[in-house]
Amino acid sequence: MRVLLAEDDAMIGASVRRGLAQDGFTVDWVQDGRAAELALAENVHDALLLDLGLPRKDGIELLTAMRKRGDGRPVLIMTARDAIADRVAGLDAGADDYVVKPFDLSELAARLRALLRRQSARAEPLLRFGDIELNPATREARVHGAPVALSARELALLEALLARPGAILSRAQLEDKLYGWSDPVESNAVEVHIHSLRRKLGADLIRNVRGVGWMVAKPDAVGASGQVPRSSA
Repeated sequence: MRVLLAEDDAMIGASVRRGLAQDGFTVDWVQDGRAAELALAENVHDALLLDLGLPRKDGIELLTAMRKRGDGRPVLIMTARDAIADRVAGLDAGADDYVVKPFDLSELAARLRALLRRQSARAEPLLRFGDIELNPATREARVHGAPVALSARELALLEALLARPGAILSRAQLEDKLYGWSDPVESNAVEVHIHSLRRKLGADLIRNVRGVGWMVAKPDAVGASGQVPRSSA
């Protein structure tokens, strides 16, 4: 999942970005409210980690503007303001959760995963497709209960597809999930990762819709064997 981090403290920002990347998130980092506003307008991020004391545009002002324009993406406030009134103001402005600095990075990642599950109306922490199981928290994939070694990008691609069964995701949408602003993207990167996932998890897992993108089938399209009809590509 791709996350926008709005944090003006260089040490905290670098630490959060590094920690979340190790947990499988793609993180883009901005250091002021105006830059965050411009980044949100691109609509490529799944969630926002928001410091309140941002220069150029305050976090509460940024959050209020988000909600007024109908942007419902999850927002997790992380701030040194620990007064009850500050927490109430953040939650009333539309935040989904609130952590006070200093915080544990593993807890931050867990809270973020919980918000993303809630947004997709998915209470179960595991993603399943037939005999394939993915645990986004531990970054583990299993087939028939046996672990399968996947790269970070393969895990991110599998998570993006399993999170939206039946939805066709275009090349641009998948690249947005896998790569941050500073990451180089090869022209055939998505195909390479899909080829590798098919080799490791089964040729019928990911279906190609020619000229549109890729998908995994909805649960009701999976047969008793846990497989979908073979794709054309």
